[in-house]
Amino acid sequence: MEKSCILVIITITAGLIAGDDISSDQLEYFSLQGESVTLSCSYTATSDYIYLYWYRQHSNQAPQFILFKGASYTADFAEERFSSEVTDGRAPLSISNVHLGDSAVYYCALRPTVMY
Repeated sequence: MEKSCILVIITITAGLIAGDDISSDQLEYFSLQGESVTLSCSYTATSDYIYLYWYRQHSNQAPQFILFKGASYTADFAEERFSSEVTDGRAPLSISNVHLGDSAVYYCALRPTVMY
């Protein structure tokens, strides 16, 4: 069986409060079907309490929620193959057993919170 080449593109969104920043060290990722890929996402936040979200958007479709760190919630479709560990200003998204349907624009989004 021949493996298909998959193109995964990541787009980073900005934080919501002045002083927050979110970025990626790479904008395009290439993987073969069945392999694993890790998308980078680095951030600085003015708050110690942040919520970090990952979304993906297929061509001509609305963005699709993947996972949420802060309360550690993952979409049903993503539970088996998508994961992220938030540590030291980094929140990479790991995708295992990459499928052709994983080709999309990926968004890493930061939302600071206020704790009382």
